[in-house]
Parts: sequence; structure tokens; C-alpha cells
Amino acid sequence: MYSNLLKPLDLGFTQLRNRVLMGSMHTGLEEDKKGLDRLAAFYAERAKGGVGLIVTGGFSPNLRGRLHPFSAEFSKPKHAKAHQVVTEAVHQHGGKIALQLLHAGRYAMHPFAQSASAIRAPIARFAPSEMSTRQINNTIEAFANSAELAQLAGYDGVEVMGSEGYLINQFICQRTNNRYDEWGGDYQNRMRFPLEIVKSIRRKVGERFIIIFRLSMLDLVEQGSTFDEVVLLAQELEKAGVTIINTGIGWHEARIPTIATQVPRSAFTWVTEKVKPHVSVPIVTCNRINTPEEGERIIAEGQADMVSMARPFLADPYFVAKAEKQQAALINTCIGCNQACLDNVFKGKRASCLVNPYACRETELIPVNTDTPKSIAVVGAGPAGLACATTLAQRGHNVDLFERSDRIGGQFRLAMQIPGKEEFRETIRYFANQIDETGVKLHLDTEANADLLSEYDEVVMASGVTPRKVHIDGIDNPDKVVDYQTLIRDKTYVGDKVAIVGAGGIGVDVASMLTEPESHQLDDWLYEWGIDKEIAHPGGLYPYPDAMSDKTVWVLQRRKGRVGKGPGKTTGWIHKRTLEKRGVNLLGGVSYEKIDEQGLHISIDDQPQLLDADKVIICAGQESVRPFENQWPEFGDKLHVIGGADYAGELDAVRAIKQGVELGIKL
Repeated sequence: MYSNLLKPLDLGFTQLRNRVLMGSMHTGLEEDKKGLDRLAAFYAERAKGGVGLIVTGGFSPNLRGRLHPFSAEFSKPKHAKAHQVVTEAVHQHGGKIALQLLHAGRYAMHPFAQSASAIRAPIARFAPSEMSTRQINNTIEAFANSAELAQLAGYDGVEVMGSEGYLINQFICQRTNNRYDEWGGDYQNRMRFPLEIVKSIRRKVGERFIIIFRLSMLDLVEQGSTFDEVVLLAQELEKAGVTIINTGIGWHEARIPTIATQVPRSAFTWVTEKVKPHVSVPIVTCNRINTPEEGERIIAEGQADMVSMARPFLADPYFVAKAEKQQAALINTCIGCNQACLDNVFKGKRASCLVNPYACRETELIPVNTDTPKSIAVVGAGPAGLACATTLAQRGHNVDLFERSDRIGGQFRLAMQIPGKEEFRETIRYFANQIDETGVKLHLDTEANADLLSEYDEVVMASGVTPRKVHIDGIDNPDKVVDYQTLIRDKTYVGDKVAIVGAGGIGVDVASMLTEPESHQLDDWLYEWGIDKEIAHPGGLYPYPDAMSDKTVWVLQRRKGRVGKGPGKTTGWIHKRTLEKRGVNLLGGVSYEKIDEQGLHISIDDQPQLLDADKVIICAGQESVRPFENQWPEFGDKLHVIGGADYAGELDAVRAIKQGVELGIKL
């Protein structure tokens, strides 16, 4: 069924078992005290799952190249020796693995940052110093030294990080290279740095070692590379000795989403397809590819020779093995949320996965089959209840799952109806199949009560949340006011002017849904974000108009300060920029006075205002649903409360699913 995706790739001196590359991800294990053992278990699980080639997170070739002061470095023989536990674990399962070499350049979060020119990055605290010729040559040698050590450690290759706005990218583009010596000026000089790195590595490691170059094919920043420059560099890299060219999309400072769930699937494969005819080495495409069907289509249509997927292997290490067995329906699909992976890494925490809490905790979360099966009731088939019920049943317990509505999914069933969050339906599909696979007995349209649950050995309360009630005069007018659950579930008509009370994640989602353009074609999305498919303009950008909505929407919050960002460290700015582009009014420091037929009466800084809204939507948070709570003490220690029933707060599916899995392992 996936004959192209699963076809081996011959590299001449070695062969990859399929066309799937596990893309580089920083996990936080790289700097952990016991990190390499844990990293070995993490990568071993993915090798066991059948991926063709793994690329590690980025390791710096020298001290100054570190992203943070204590970031991982790979520059000494002791590093090579320590990493053997990783390569041996992968090879034990027939896998191949490459070490990514990454020099942060001006993205370094320390005062020793250096770059092609002394230009501070908009996302960095420190301005870099301009590298001298001696420092440039030493850095080239450092890359080659690290590659040689990687070979000694048992790695099958290295990936040279030449994209995303890191040091090598900084030499390539005029945006960050204002030099006038042999390393700057015209493009021939600006691309010398990556070419010398590749040549130096090839001299050190010989011909039978994989060198991947991550080439920024679409910078998405002003003064980035043009298409002709990208092609020229790709051709010169091939001459210099690269084995594979991987695709990089966007710099970290680019204000265009590239991997979040709002980005359409395979949104950038057209970039790789444009470059591919100009080189003969295998070329890899990436970004928002999360199903074997997408991977198969990309390879079959000749858009690339391999597909790179990073976060999908957090979500399911057995992605490839399940595709090989024609069990794609059992794949735990990445929903592109970033909430437990990138958001954690950018906070200095260990990465994991919202839909798969086992990711990066392989040595800690170990489900063991039970010797004493219990009869266990789980109340609520939202994310927490689904995760707990299926984990318990997988271990051998007898599980009854009670859901008062006519379908599973809970808050995810609402989320999947928000434009840009359609991927959430994949998690519901996954759990629906897991219910069948594990033998959970599902009872829909069933309101669980104390009498029903009293005979079970254990009771798990995962009854979820309900919209929080707010006290505003006139809020009970059903013609004027609706809560977010009712709005999304019943597709309530709201008119042309809408006031949204609450600017958290739900309020932002509702505003996005109400202002979403009718067309959902990829070209329309690219146009909305100003992406030039011809890459005729530097960086692949062109001026574009804001896509103003025909609705008037106000998003309101009591707290003063920034409005409309929503949760998510790496995605909040996308939400805010989307709302701004569509002309949504974002108001903070709001006091709510009353709702009447005229609309919503508010005051800001003691100045009264009338928002002549046709409908007021309440998105002011949630409250826990706790049925027959007065009888809970009767259950004693056999009652366990998880998910929204435990704590409502901002909707937190990461916590809910993690709680469900951990309790499922513990009971």
C-alpha cells in the first residue's frame, strides 16, 4: 500500500531500509545527567519501529556554538565514547542514525555569541561578535573534527545544520552577512562557508559516511536567498560531497508559521519539488507531514526522495512498522500542537508529546501486564478518560468506560471543529481504535451514578469540564448570549457583530473560527501569509494585504496587557497575528457592565463603551464537572480524579492525557 514510501534507498556505499527520515528534534535529554542512556532508549524505540534514518537533536561543534551556556556539545573524544550507548542501541534494532551538528551563531543565548556580522537577532538577548578569519577557519575545522568523532562513536553520518537561521544560514544571506572579505559580499563568497565545512568533513570521514546538509530552501525573512541562489548552493554542495540534501523552511525569527497545526499538511513540499530536478543526490522534504498516505503521495509524485517527520515520531515510535503492517489506523497521529514538545523545550524542560506521554520517558513510564486483573470503571470519554481506560485495558484490567453523550472525545470533539485544529479528530480516531484493540467496554449515552459504580474495584472520575459561568447583568438572555460549547456544537448563528468575553485559548479559537476565510486551499493560505511560490523575491516573501474579515469581532479580557495571544509559547504569536490580520479588535482591561438588546456595555479605564454586538459569546474559562460529588467520600481510596474533573483551569490536554496514562500504569 505504501510501496514508494517503504522502498529502500540506495546511497551507493550503504542502503536505507525506507524513505522515512526521523527529523532532528531537541528533547532536553541531550543535557540531562542520565540523558544519553535515556536518549538511547528513546532512539532505540524509533529504530525498533522501523524508521529508515534517525537524525539527533543538534550538538554544537565547539563552545561558542552552543545555543545555551549548558547546551550539548560534541567536540572531544570523551563525547564520542559516551555516545556509543546511543549508536549501539539504534544499530541493535537495524536502524541508522546521524548526529546533527548545529552552531547557533547569533541565536546563541550567551554573551560569547558570534556570527558572520555583528548584527543582533530580533529573538536574541545578545549581539554577536563578528568572526575573524581565524575564527571562521577554526569553526570549519571544529565541524570536521566533530564529524570525525561522530564516526568514531558509531554514527552512520552527520547532518550539517545549514538552515533555520543558525550560523551557516547567517553566512549565506545578506540579511546577516555584511562582510567585505572572502566570506562576504557576492553570493559566491557568502556560500563559501558551508561549502568549506562540507569539504573539510568529507576529507576527514572518507567516502563511506553519510553527510546530510540541511539547506534553507525558503528563508521567509527579508534579504533571504532567492530560488536561483538556493539551486546554485545545492549544486555546489553536491560537488563538495554531500550524500543527502534535507529541506529547511523558515528562520526562527520569521513571522510566518511553518510547523504549527494551523499550517496545512505538506504545505512546503512544493519547495523541495522545485529544487529536486537541479541535483542528483537524494533530497528530503519536511514540515507537517504526519500520515503514511501523505508520505506515499509525496514520493510517488516525485516531490522528494525521502520525507522527514520529527514530531510524528514523538507521537508514535512505531509509525513505520504500523504502515508496513497495513495498520495505519492504529498510528497515534501528531496533531502539530507543540504543547508538550517545542513549548517544553523553549521553557528549558524535557520534551514529550501531548498524545503520547511515553515520549522521552521510555525508561520511566513502563506499563506492565497485571497479574491481578481488576474491574475498573472510568467515567468520561474525553482525553483523560480515554488515555486511562485504554492503558488499563492494555495491561489486562477489565474496564468499563461510561460517557453521558453519544460519542467519545470530550473537549477534543469541540477543538476539531476549529479551523486549523482539524488534526484533533485524529486523536479521537486513534482512541476509538484503541478501545477496540484493548477490549475496553464502552457505554455511550450512560450517566454514571454512585449505585452503578459501587461494585467496581476502582473508579476513575474523568468527567471533564463545563463552561464557567460569569456574572454579568443580562447574561441569561438566550437570544443575545451563548457559551462556547453550545456555539461550536450547535453552529449557533451569531450575526455580523460579535463580542467574545474571554481572551484565553478558547476565546482566541472562537475568534479565529468566526473570521476564517471560506477557501481552505493551500495557495490561499500561502497568499494570506505572503509566501511567494516562485521564490523570485529574496526569502520567498512578497508584500500582501491583510485578509480582513467581513465580521466585526471584539475579543475582551479583564486583565490589562497583551490580548489574543492564547496559550502556547511557540504558537501564541501565530494566533495573535492571525486575529490582527483579520481586523479583530483586541481589548484588555475591560469591565463588563451589562448585556441588553443594544449589545454589550463595557468600560475601559472608567470610560463607558457600547459594543453593538448581535451576539455575546462566553469564553471565560471552565469549571470541573463532578457528578454526585457529595457521595465521593463513600468510595474512599478506590476513587481517582483526573483531567478537567481534577482541575479545570485553562484547557490542558497535556496534563489530562499524562494523568490518564500515569494512573493507568499505577493501578
